[in-house]
Amino acid sequence: MRVYRFVLRIVNDAATAEDLTSDAFLDVWKNASRFERCSQVSTWILSIVRYKALAALRRRANDPLDEKVACKIPDTADNPEVIVQKRNESTVLQQCLTQLSPAHREVIDLVYYHEKSIAEVAEIIGAPQNTVKTRMFHARKRVAALLDARGFDAAA
Repeated sequence: MRVYRFVLRIVNDAATAEDLTSDAFLDVWKNASRFERCSQVSTWILSIVRYKALAALRRRANDPLDEKVACKIPDTADNPEVIVQKRNESTVLQQCLTQLSPAHREVIDLVYYHEKSIAEVAEIIGAPQNTVKTRMFHARKRVAALLDARGFDAAA
């Protein structure tokens, strides 16, 4: 399912994503002996499926654009006002994060920006998992208070 969602984000078409996922797993099965164990299996599979997805996009890019279909595609891009608002919110959040203690900032950085699990963070910083959870709790609470003080709704 993770592989399918990854492909779907690239090709933005459910049927194509299903086909590419199936094709990638067939290639994995056929070429399992060529796996060199230099990386995780998931990394190897995702690289195969990414290559297939990009190739599919290149093939699709050569297809003529149907004007009727193109007119029905919604424009999901942010308007300039939303872009400025998001940039301001990001700046305020970064400023709030700098006000955290180094231990809290470290945990927030590893979890949210490096997408590490609690167990991985505990291993990285050499602390028990419950300590990581406690630091996360207090860090989030402090960031919420700092955002609230600046007029932002931290729950939103």
